[in-house]
Amino acid sequence: MNWPAGGAIDVLAFLLPGFVSAAVFYSLTSHRRPGAFDKVVQALIFTALAQAMTWAVAAPLQPDAEGGVRWTENYRLPVSVAIAAVLGLAAAAAANRDILHRLFRRLGVTVETSYPSEWYSSFVKHRNCHVILHLDDERRLRGYAEEWPSLPDEGHFRISGAEWLTEEKVIEAAEGVAAILVPARHVKMVEFLNVLPHDRAAERDEE
Repeated sequence: MNWPAGGAIDVLAFLLPGFVSAAVFYSLTSHRRPGAFDKVVQALIFTALAQAMTWAVAAPLQPDAEGGVRWTENYRLPVSVAIAAVLGLAAAAAANRDILHRLFRRLGVTVETSYPSEWYSSFVKHRNCHVILHLDDERRLRGYAEEWPSLPDEGHFRISGAEWLTEEKVIEAAEGVAAILVPARHVKMVEFLNVLPHDRAAERDEE
């Protein structure tokens, strides 16, 4: 389809808010970026919302009966882009906090979460827990996961207070080691500990 140059610019200006919202959303969440078709569909959804909100802002500012102009089309693009950015921030906050899906779970509509995977959901729900990483060479590493990868096959764990677990004893990391980086691709399983190891020892001493 051949559009006049002016028409193409108008279409891009109309769609720009949707792409801004999508860019903000994916830059602030761990959701995988969709393919080209899905990206366009999401941009269209965000565009519809942003343009509707822009219209709601513009409606009270239309020229009054005396002809005073308080809103012109020159304002539409910057206002719609600003609204789109705020919309993207709101969508990212809702996804990262599981707000909408939590509401729908309470209503019995779904059992899903807003998180991109069960992997990510588990770390969010146990973010203050110590973990035991089972590595593919049969070693086990215990410690506090200060950072973890958003995907199970990419990125690294940063483990502080690390201890290597063996059948006979616990081996602490070398003195002066603040944290250990572990590639996620070498982790076969993750255990989340409800009670810190030192707390367990203190409980036994009190008994």
